Amino acid sequence: MTAALKVLVVHNRYRSEQPSGEDRVVDQEVELLAGSGHEVAVFERRSDDIAAMSPLRKAVIPLGVPWNPVVRRELAARLRTDRPDVVHVHSTFPLLSPSVVAACADAGVPVVATLHNYQAVCPTGTLYRDGRICTECVGAAAVPAVRHGCYRSSRLASAPLAASTVVARRWWDGVARFFCISAAQRQVLVQSGMPAERLSVKHNFVVDPGTRRVGPGEHLLYFGRLTEEKGVRLLMAAWDLLRASGPAPVPLVLAGAGPMHDEVVAWAAGRADVRCLGLQTRAECTDLVRRAVAVIAPSVWLEAFGLVVVESMAAGVPVVAAAHGAFIELVDDGVTGLLHRPGDAASLARCLRRIAGPGNGDLGAAARRRYEAGFTPEVGLAGLVAGYEAAIAGAGTCEPL
Repeated sequence: MTAALKVLVVHNRYRSEQPSGEDRVVDQEVELLAGSGHEVAVFERRSDDIAAMSPLRKAVIPLGVPWNPVVRRELAARLRTDRPDVVHVHSTFPLLSPSVVAACADAGVPVVATLHNYQAVCPTGTLYRDGRICTECVGAAAVPAVRHGCYRSSRLASAPLAASTVVARRWWDGVARFFCISAAQRQVLVQSGMPAERLSVKHNFVVDPGTRRVGPGEHLLYFGRLTEEKGVRLLMAAWDLLRASGPAPVPLVLAGAGPMHDEVVAWAAGRADVRCLGLQTRAECTDLVRRAVAVIAPSVWLEAFGLVVVESMAAGVPVVAAAHGAFIELVDDGVTGLLHRPGDAASLARCLRRIAGPGNGDLGAAARRRYEAGFTPEVGLAGLVAGYEAAIAGAGTCEPL
């Protein structure tokens, strides 16, 4: 058995009104490590705390996005006191900044960092702009993001994030090991100039839901944020095409919240075979997945991973997903689910009708086997510990900042 490690996790939590899969991944990793005998502590900031800040303090937050010297000092002091074996950095936006890596160098502690999105090379982390995939900032300075006002449609708001991306190129040298959450993400990051030898693929794991689908299922399910980039508008168009070719095989259920909520509710209101449930609890989502014929992941942007895909496979439910980004490596087309042409409503409609037909049970069983082979907590723990040990063994190779 691997010797117990002392790990400090560094993370900026998202706003609670915008539930984040990233927060869930961090919490589950902390719980898994602690439950496996490792000593885990957390150094974090919460975006929820911004609301209670004074106007002056809110006003200076953007100045600390690229580099926060106060956080650097606080974390360095914590590290000198706690002396962890390794620091695991997750999100640093907006209250931490890349200065956390400099703090680790100050204290002589090796660092690993999980790249949950594309923010190392794209200020918004999405590679998506104006309804299309955008890679203008990949491998170059982040000037286009400011010019286009990619963050909140504002050049002023985009500037700190763009500066942070530029600074990030400097702090790459202070990270001993990067965890990419898919091979697709790693490929983009290597093309951008990130150090390939320190970029390893470690898929996110999913806790076994303890329940699986029994029978063929009752509905097709989309659950997640109701946004254009997640393919919600594409799904609505595909459903209309499916209905135009004949009756729907099963109802469509949409669960989630987001900017498109009102549009989705209005669209669903005139359709007896569509139910829009709004934001659901984790337990309610688990039950919806368990009763699904298939889960739909029609994203039009390049997903870096896809928790909904793996959560569905864990429940023995196949997935219909867009054939790009990480989905290609998560879904084996025709075996564990179906892949549709990205952005193609007609292709998605055909897949939805097909997935509800004969053979669905075989797809679900294969999806469960895929989960057991690659996405269980045991697999996740092995990847974490291997990355930590590699970082510790090679700690002397990282340059101080």
